[in-house]
Amino acid sequence: MIRTLVLIALGGGIGSVFRYLTSVMAHKYYASIFPLATLTTNVLGCFLIGLIVGLLEKNHMTNSDLKWFLITGFCGGYTTFSAFGYENISLMQSNNSGLAFVYIGVSIITGLFAVWLGLFLTK
Repeated sequence: MIRTLVLIALGGGIGSVFRYLTSVMAHKYYASIFPLATLTTNVLGCFLIGLIVGLLEKNHMTNSDLKWFLITGFCGGYTTFSAFGYENISLMQSNNSGLAFVYIGVSIITGLFAVWLGLFLTK
């Protein structure tokens, strides 16, 4: 258990640093009101989680320490949107597309509402 927590913490720390660096690079080369840094982070995170899960499954390493370090740690520290994307693809691949679309809709609507509510409560 401690080993797993350390692996997640290390991966998460590295992922968070990479998220910051992605943001710095995006702002350096693209100055606009459009949130390109977040979009880039989310898309890269989704690509990485797909690549990592695919490679781990291909090499029969789904229960390895790499899973905790790279998926939960690094990808989770980089962006939780990658987990959201992976979970929805998994639901669709297991013939639960309806549930996936409910999850997508509920996540977006309640997420936006939660941000609004948090801002509202602080005013």
